[in-house]
Order: sequence, then C-alpha cells, then structure tokens
Amino acid sequence: MLGRTGKFRGRCRFELQQCRPFSSHPPPPPPELSRLHYPAGSGSRKYRTGQEAGPMSSAQINSILKANEYSHNLPRGPASHGVLGFHSNMLPSNLPGEDRRSSATCLPGCGGVQFGVFDGHAGSACAHTVSQRLFYYIAVATLPLRTLAELERAVQEDRAVPPLLEWHKHPQDHSCPDGAAISFHSLRNYWQERLEDGDEDDGDEDDEDSSRVTSALVNAFRRLDYDLSVEAQVYLSMSSPRRLSLRGEALSVSSPLRVALSGCTACVVHVSKGVLQVANLGDSRAVLGVQEPDGSWSALSLTNDHNAQNPEELQRILGEHPLSERRTVVRHDRLLGLLLPFRAFGDVRFKWSAEMLSRVYETRPDILSTVSEAVRTLPPYYLTPPYLSAQPEVTRHHIRPMDKFLVLATDGLWELMHRQTVVQLVGQQVTGLQQQRPFIPAAGVTLSSLQRLLLERRGRALSVLEDQNAATHLLRHALGDDGYGAVAPNRLAKMLSLPAELARRYRDDITITVIHLNEPDL
Repeated sequence: MLGRTGKFRGRCRFELQQCRPFSSHPPPPPPELSRLHYPAGSGSRKYRTGQEAGPMSSAQINSILKANEYSHNLPRGPASHGVLGFHSNMLPSNLPGEDRRSSATCLPGCGGVQFGVFDGHAGSACAHTVSQRLFYYIAVATLPLRTLAELERAVQEDRAVPPLLEWHKHPQDHSCPDGAAISFHSLRNYWQERLEDGDEDDGDEDDEDSSRVTSALVNAFRRLDYDLSVEAQVYLSMSSPRRLSLRGEALSVSSPLRVALSGCTACVVHVSKGVLQVANLGDSRAVLGVQEPDGSWSALSLTNDHNAQNPEELQRILGEHPLSERRTVVRHDRLLGLLLPFRAFGDVRFKWSAEMLSRVYETRPDILSTVSEAVRTLPPYYLTPPYLSAQPEVTRHHIRPMDKFLVLATDGLWELMHRQTVVQLVGQQVTGLQQQRPFIPAAGVTLSSLQRLLLERRGRALSVLEDQNAATHLLRHALGDDGYGAVAPNRLAKMLSLPAELARRYRDDITITVIHLNEPDL
C-alpha cells in the first residue's frame, strides 16, 4: 500500500490486526519482528537476523518511550485561558523523523495558548519550517493594529522587537530553521500589509473576538503558505548553481526551495478566554475527552480528515476542476494518484503552474538532486493547477466543565488506535493520577462512608501508573496493545526494536500532545 509520497504505509495495521485470534493468548508477532535481536543491556540498538529476539529491559523500553516527552503546567488564572497544562511526546519512525510539534503562550497583546502538530512528507523541511513560523503569523494576524504599529516603529528605530511568544519546548526539539532573515522579512511584510489595510474589528464581545481569531487563523495559514511559495521563487531567480555550491545552500535542509517542494499537514489549537479553536489541514486530528455525568468517557472529534475518505472533501476537490478531469484529479484515493492529504502547506508541485515546474525541473537539476526523489518530476495529468489547498478548516468550541482534555496527534496514532480508545486511556490515566494524591475528606463524613470511599479509591489505584505523561501512556498502548486493552511487554519491545528500514512498514511517526482543560470530577 503506497503512502503519501509513494512509500509503504498502512501495512502494519492490517498485518498486526489480522493475526489477533479470538482467544486468551496474545497474538504472535509478525515474521519480521521475530527475527530481530536486541542485545540486553546494550546502550544502542543493533540488529541481527536469523535469531530469536533478545529481551529488552523495562529500563530500555522507558528510555526510548520517554526520550522526547515533555510536560508543562500553566499558572492558574486568566492567563491560562482555561488550560491547566499539557503533556507531549514524539516517537519517530522515519530516519530522520518528519513530524514536528509546537506549543507556546501568546504574550500580552494577542493572548491565548497555542499548540500544534505537523506531519511532514517528502522530507521534514516543510514541517520543520512551519512548526517554527506559523505561530508568529497567527500572533501577527491576531494582534491589534496599535501593537503592530509599535513593532514597526521598533524596527525602524533599530530597537529590539518585543517578543510575541513564550515557547514551551523540549530541550531536544529542533531549533529555529536557517534563513531567519528571510523569515523576519516575510513576517514584517505581513504586519505592514495589515497596517496598510487598517481593517480591524474593535468589538469587545466574546463572540466577535472568537470570530476575529477564526479569521486570523485562516489568514495566517494562507499567508505563510503564500510566503513559502514566494520565497522559493525568489530563491530560484537569485541563485545560480555555482553560488549555491560555494555557499552550501543546495544541501541546506531549510533552503526555501526544499521547504516549498516538501510539504506538511498541520493541526493547530488556539485557546483564548475559554474558547477552543482548531485549525486543521490534512489528516492529523484533535479529539476532545468528555467526562459524562456518570463518570464515563466519550470522544468528540473537532477535526475532519482532508482526504478521499471524507465525502465532502472529495466533492470539494472534484468540483474545483473540469468534468473532463473527474477520473484523474483523485486516483487510487490520492491527489493525482500521488498525495494522500488534499490540504497541506508547501507541496508546490501541486500548486505552481506547469510551465514554472517544468522550468525548475529542466534548469535546476543541481537543486533537485538534493530533494526527495518523489518530488523531482511533474505529476501526471497536471492540467488545471492548483490542486492542493492551504485553507484550514476551523472548528470553534466553548470549553465546558465536562471537557477534561484535548488529544492532538498526527495520523500515526490514529492509524493504530480508535479515538474512543484514546480518550478512554487518557481518562483512566488522569483519574488514576488523581487517585494517588492525598485524600482530604469533606466535613461531616462518617467513618463508614470514609471507609467505603477509601476502598473504592484503592480499587481504582491498585497499581501505580508507570507513565505520568499522558502522551507517553498513549504511545505505550498504541505500540504494545495485545488486542485486549493491555500492554504486552514483548510486543512493545519488538516494535521499538525495529530498524529504521523496517519500522516504516509497521507504523508512521507519532506525535501527541494532550492538553488538560479541567480536573476530572472524582
């Protein structure tokens, strides 16, 4: 089964599920997994075939699972906007991994808390760049004009520009991309155009404020995608093969052309004044964990996948092109037979004119030799571009007391787990952590009722949860699920031992952020 850009994808899910028998025994591992060998006590993974898999210790498993986990608590009060904190984690499958994540608090002026997951394809360049730049575009799109005027004066007077965001990053997260001068120049052009237009809604009502944020999210997504395209075209017109060779830019991971030729999906959450808004491109998802009055958990999806499995999205893309292309716009459930998501940043080979793309392919083999093979040729049946959109679908939701958390994750998680299972696992994990806190009985509680409460509490927390981080908890279950809701250590160890050239056949990169909104009612 071909993936977004022609790689094997999705085979893991079919193979691993079809071997689950209806019995009390865990399913046998796939043949490829049983041939792997992971030496116990080894500090690095080594592989040999033709032998039974060596045991991996729980310490080794945890070292891999928790290498990229990150947790952050927000201070209580209006500045948190209804967010208590978040847990995040990443587990790559590709080498290097193509997923990225971002989280930041908007500083006074725009307000709010932002989270994002970004799933790259044809390399990590686009996801890397978008994850670092998009939040600034959202901030500029949200800031009042008077604040933008202050930023412009600071630049003109050669003063330091005040920070717009407080980033929350794991120490191993990727730093800002190269070409910061280009990024700032494009961002400044954006706020200058906002100042020139002078279109600002001064309404103070919450609904008007939410509508303003919705428009800001759409404008920020579209503007960043436009800037990525323009920067790549300027880069092409101003650079020569000799100059690129001297400067080493042809091999730069974040050179503007490489960024534009690769692509990424994006799912971004903006929380402000108790209103949660999700802007989505592609097939990452945001799912709300809701605790019902009886204590059970239900899942509420806040995003739609933008692919051929979504009938409305399929009709949208078909309706944007002539009837004569009805059989070629989407082939084998992929855009022009190649790309799985129907909306994404970058991927200019589905957006630029055929003439421009042909000129790049014919005149710049020096640059094309440094990018993924999948993007070096013109797509078939390329007749009426653009075929790909960077227009996000925005969902608005007022946070209710029953809304306890939001799971934001790339499709690598959702390919392995149903949304209800994800919410159930996080709900149980959060409740279990609550049970470990000191119990303070309310006034007037009798000894008999106190005993009953303590017995119930003990029953819900018979064992100490291994993962304090909810995202890590999901990773452990997604990879080690025995088919019956428990984690099989051997299965988990073998999934984590897969070498890079084999791992991609069984799972995608997985990036998860769990945003805690309210404490569970206990």
